[in-house]
Amino acid sequence: MGQGRRHRHLCEALYQMLRAVCVPDHTVGADQFVYFDAANPKRCLAPDAFVTVGVVDHDFDSYLVWEEGTPDVAFEVLSPSDTPERWTFAEKLRRYRALGVRELVTFHVDAPSGERLRIWDRLEHDLVERVVAEDRSPCVNLGLTLVVGPVDGYPVGLRLSRDPEGADLVETDKEGRFAEARAREAAVLARQAETTARMQAETARMQAEAARTQAETARTQAEAARTQAEARVAELERKLAARGRKRD
Repeated sequence: MGQGRRHRHLCEALYQMLRAVCVPDHTVGADQFVYFDAANPKRCLAPDAFVTVGVVDHDFDSYLVWEEGTPDVAFEVLSPSDTPERWTFAEKLRRYRALGVRELVTFHVDAPSGERLRIWDRLEHDLVERVVAEDRSPCVNLGLTLVVGPVDGYPVGLRLSRDPEGADLVETDKEGRFAEARAREAAVLARQAETTARMQAETARMQAEAARTQAETARTQAEAARTQAEARVAELERKLAARGRKRD
């Protein structure tokens, strides 16, 4: 089945976020066949993303449960408007029950707000749907929070957050590059501001030094003028005294 551009990008963003927080301690897969019945190769699934907790991440083509272990969390991004599904969701749910996954998360891109996120938990050998409020709920097996919000330019997508409030979002690769670019730009601006501040401080120092030099020159000139004036007064006093002696 063909995969629409939006669906592909949202799945890729989810995969990047999962790798950012799970690798290398846990195995992360995406859009790969997961076989769970060694006697019947038709018994398989192709989650848009999945995580096996406690198994060091490694490369694989197809995922064989009897060799790799059962995935703990599986993710399905449903986008019927641009991506036809291989199986109906009811059939997928039956297969996930047989797979033994502990937590199943579905994100329906085209659903109304408040209905996009659905989660099933394994309870007593069955998958039981959880009550989800406001498009946000814990991902129990990963210790994260699932949040619906903008992703890489798309208005809604499935996001991961490190905190229950959904504020500390895990970045996609694109967001990480953007953040790095902004950090580099901020560093350049900070260096430029530091250089400007140093230049301004140096200019102020030079101006202050020039002012001190001018003040010193003026003081020296004033001292010289005072000395000259005092010498002139003394000279006049001598002349007056000499005239006085002549009269006598």
